[in-house]
Amino acid sequence: MSKTFDQSKDEIAKLCQYFTTNRKAFFASGVKEAHIRQSLIDPFFEALGWDMRNASMAAPQYREVITEDSLDVEGQQKAPDYTFRVGTLPKFYVEAKKCGVNINIDMGPAYQLRRYGFSAKLALSILTDFEELGVYDCASRPRPIDKASHARIQYFGFSEYPDRWREIWDIFSREAVWSGSFDQYVASKRKRGTSEVDSEFLKDIEGWRDVLARNLAIRNNDLSTDDLNAAVQKIIDRIIFLRMAEDRGLESYGQLLKLCEQPDIYNRFMDKVCQKADQKYNSGLFHFEKEAGVSEAPDSLTPDLTVDDNVLKPILQNLYFEHGCPYHFGVLPVEILGTVYERFLGKVIRLTAGHQAKVEEKPEVRKAGGVYYTPAYIVNYIVQNTVGKQVEGKSPVDLAGGKTKSPFRVLDMACGSGSFLLGAYQFLLDHCLKWYLANPSKKYDSAVYQNSKGETHLTIGERKRILTTHIYGVDIDRQAVETTKLSLLLKALEGENDTTLSKQMTLFHERALPNLSDNIKCGNSLIASDFSMLPEDLVRVNAFDWPAQFPDAMKSGGFDAIIGNPPYIPIEAMEEKERLYYQRSYSQVERKFDTSIVFILRALRLVKRSGFVGYISSITWETGENYSFLRKHMFTEHGVCEVLNLPFDTFKDAYVDTGVYILHGQPTKSYRIYRYPKKTKITSLVDVKFINVDTSLITAPDYRLVLNPSAQTILIRASQSPGFKCLGEITKSTQGLAANRFERNDLAQSDEWYPFGEDVQAYRYELVVKVRSFAFMHNFQSLKQFYAAEPKILIRRIINRQDRLDACLCDKQMVFKKDINPFVLTIAKPNTKFVLGVINSRLLSYLYVNTSAIATKDDFRQTTLAELRHLPIPITYVNAPTDKQRHDKLVGLVEKMLALTPKLRGATAESEKAALQNAVTTTDAEIDRLVYQLYGLTKEEIKIVEGKC
Repeated sequence: MSKTFDQSKDEIAKLCQYFTTNRKAFFASGVKEAHIRQSLIDPFFEALGWDMRNASMAAPQYREVITEDSLDVEGQQKAPDYTFRVGTLPKFYVEAKKCGVNINIDMGPAYQLRRYGFSAKLALSILTDFEELGVYDCASRPRPIDKASHARIQYFGFSEYPDRWREIWDIFSREAVWSGSFDQYVASKRKRGTSEVDSEFLKDIEGWRDVLARNLAIRNNDLSTDDLNAAVQKIIDRIIFLRMAEDRGLESYGQLLKLCEQPDIYNRFMDKVCQKADQKYNSGLFHFEKEAGVSEAPDSLTPDLTVDDNVLKPILQNLYFEHGCPYHFGVLPVEILGTVYERFLGKVIRLTAGHQAKVEEKPEVRKAGGVYYTPAYIVNYIVQNTVGKQVEGKSPVDLAGGKTKSPFRVLDMACGSGSFLLGAYQFLLDHCLKWYLANPSKKYDSAVYQNSKGETHLTIGERKRILTTHIYGVDIDRQAVETTKLSLLLKALEGENDTTLSKQMTLFHERALPNLSDNIKCGNSLIASDFSMLPEDLVRVNAFDWPAQFPDAMKSGGFDAIIGNPPYIPIEAMEEKERLYYQRSYSQVERKFDTSIVFILRALRLVKRSGFVGYISSITWETGENYSFLRKHMFTEHGVCEVLNLPFDTFKDAYVDTGVYILHGQPTKSYRIYRYPKKTKITSLVDVKFINVDTSLITAPDYRLVLNPSAQTILIRASQSPGFKCLGEITKSTQGLAANRFERNDLAQSDEWYPFGEDVQAYRYELVVKVRSFAFMHNFQSLKQFYAAEPKILIRRIINRQDRLDACLCDKQMVFKKDINPFVLTIAKPNTKFVLGVINSRLLSYLYVNTSAIATKDDFRQTTLAELRHLPIPITYVNAPTDKQRHDKLVGLVEKMLALTPKLRGATAESEKAALQNAVTTTDAEIDRLVYQLYGLTKEEIKIVEGKC
C-alpha cells in the first residue's frame, strides 16, 4: 500500500521516539544485529513505502527487497543485508550494523559497503545502525585506507530524521525510486572522470594479461602466438571463475589465496584446483581428458606450462579482501564481466622475432573503429521483442520441442563476450521458472526445488537443459568464444552454493555444468568454404559452414531468434577477397556497404519463416541510395516489425548513428518506427512512442524506409502528380570540389583562377576573399557549366540546426567547396528563383528531413545529391493560369528575399535590424503559405509540417 509523505513522516517521528525511549536496551552488549534490523531498520524503510516482508506475496525473483541473513564466512558477509530493486534491477544496497558501531568514524563498515556497491555497479548505497545513516557514492574504487567520510555524500543522525525526512524521502522512498527521482539525483551527483567497476576491472585483467604473456613467452619457448593467446585467456578465465565461485559459496573461500603460501603455485593450481574443478563442473573451461559425447578436444596445452610464482602470486593475492581487493565477486554481475571482456578482447598478444610478447589492438577492431559494448537496456529490449514474442504462453516442454517439433533456438552470430546470449538465457530462465510456479506439479520435481526459505528455484539440471537446448553462438575470435562460454556457465550457477550444488549432483549423478562446445563455436559467420579452393585461405578467414556446424538447426529450417550487435567494418577497410566474396555471395549488397549489412542478410537466411531477427546496425541503409536492393529484399522476401533510431551517444566513443531493428522471417503489413530526438540521453527503451507505418508506403524502385508517414504521404502524392517533376529531372547537378584539388594563390589574376565559395545560407552565400587554382581538378571541361557566370542554385550540404535546407542563387563565375552542391536548370521554366523559393520553404525541409535517415544523424546531418534529386518540384504553371500566378508571385517574393537578406546582414542599427528581420520573417511565411497551396496541403497537414499538432 502506497504512503503519502505526511504519513511517512509521522511514522518516522514515532520510530525515533521509540528508539530514544529504549536507547540503552538497543546498545546492550547482548543485542544482535538481527534485532536492530527487525525493530528499527525494517520499520525505517517500511516508512519509506518499501514492502520489506513481501506482503504482496511476489514470487522470489520479483521481491522488491531482498534480505540476507547476517551470516559471516571467513570474516566476510556473503551478500549485502538488503537489496532494494525495481523489478529485478538492483537500485541500492543497505548494510546494517549493531547500534554502537561508529559509522561516522569507523573505516571498515564503509569500505565493506562501498565494495558491495562498487562491485554491483550501483550508484548509491546506505550504511546505517539506525542511530546514524550514511549515503555513499559507490562509483569510485574503494580502498581500505579510505576514511569513513570518503565518497559519503549524505550523513544523518537519528534525531535529524523527522526534520530532514524530505531529503531522504525524495531519494530513497519507493515512490522516488520508481518515479525516477532517485536516478535524477544520481545523475546530479555523478562526478566526471569516475572510473567504475568495469573500467577498473578491465585495467586489472589487462595488467594480468601483460605480465602473464611476457612470462609465458620467456619461460615457454615453443609457444606459438595462437597458443600463447589461448593459454593466457584460459588462465585468466579459470582464476575469475574460481574466485567468483568462492564468493558465491560454491568453493571454499581462500583456496586460491592459500596457494600463495608455498612455492610452485601454478602446478599446484592446475593439479589440485583445476583438476578438482573438472570433476565438479564438467565445463570446457576445465576439460583435461577425452570424454564421450564431447566434440571439443581436451586441453593439453596449459597443464605443461611454466609460470613463475612472482607473476602469479600478486594476481591471486590481489583478489582478496585481506589484500585490499575492491571487488566482492559474490555481487559482481556476470553481465558486468561481459562489458569488461568485450573491451579486453579488443587486443591480442603478438610474439616478436625474439619471442617477446607484445599486446596490441586487433586489426579487425581498428577497422571497425573500436569495441562498443551494448547497454543492457538495449540487449533486454531486443531479447523481449524477439525471444519474448515467441515464448509467451509456452511451457518449457513446448519450447523443448517435445517428440515431434524442433526446440526453440536463439543465435548470436557475432557473440563477442556473450551479452546478448546472457540476456536471452536469463529471459528463458525467468520464463520457465514463472511457468513452473504457475503450474505446480510433482512431475516437475527434477526442474525446480525449494530452498531453506521456502523459495522455489530452478535446479541446476534444468538450468543446464535450458542452456544447451536453446542458446547458440558463433564468433570469429576464439577468445571471444571462450569468454561467452565462461559468462554463460557463471550465469548457470547463479543462486547456487556448494550445499545445493552437492545435493543436486548427488541426486542426479552428474557434474554441475555442461560442455558448451556444441553450442558456442568459433568461425566466420559470413564466409563459408566456397570462399576459396586454397586451404590456407579458408584457415585465414576461419570459414564456417552452417549446415555442418549446426545440422539439427539447419534441418529444422533455421533458428527461431537471431540477435546481436555485429561489427561495422566499412568496405574501405575490407580485404579485397572478402569484399568480392560478399558481393558475389550476397547479391543485395551494392557499391558501398559495411559488414553489419552482410550480417543482416546472413541472419535473414538463417532465421525461420516464423522467426525474428533483432539487430543493431548503422542507420544509413534506411534511405541510403546504396541499399535499395537490401530494402527490397527485406520488405518483399522478409518483414520489418520495428525501427528504433537511437541517440548519437548511445555507444560511448562510437561515431556512428545506430538503430535497433526487429525483423521477421515473412513480410509484414506494417511496422513501428520511432526516432529519438537529437542529443537525447536515454537509460531505457520503455514507453517509446512508436508511429505505425503501412508497408504499402514502401514503393519501388528505392523501397526507402518510411521514417515519417505524414511526410511520405505528401512526398508520394506530389511525386505521382503529373504537375510535379523531381528536382533531378529539371536540373543538372554535381558535388562541390574537394579543397585538396586546389592550389591557393591570392594574387593570381589569370583566367585559370576562380573565386572560391565556402558557405551557403538561405538566399545568400559567403563573399569570397581568397582565390584558388584548378591545377589539380579532373574533368574540368565537363563541370565548367556549373561554375560559369550563369544562374544556378547552390544547396548547402549540411542541414542547419533548425532542420532546414539552405539554398541561394548565384550567377557569378565561381567554384565551390565540397559542402556546396550546384544545381543548373535544364528547362526554360519554371524560373530558377521559383525553384529556389520552393527549396528554401519549410515544406521542402520537412519532406527532406523526415524522409532521409542521413539527414537526422547527430554527428553529421547532411544532404546527398541522390536524395535532393528526388525532391518533387511543381511545374503545373504551364497549363494552369492559377498556378502561373502563384509561380510569378513566388518569384517576386524570392526577389524580395534576395534584396532583404544582404541588407539585414549589413545592418548595424538595432532599429534597422528589427525592421528588416520583421520583413524577412513575414516574406518567408508568405513563401511557405504559397508553397503549401502549390502542393495542395490540407489544414491538418500544414499543422503537422509546422509542428502544431
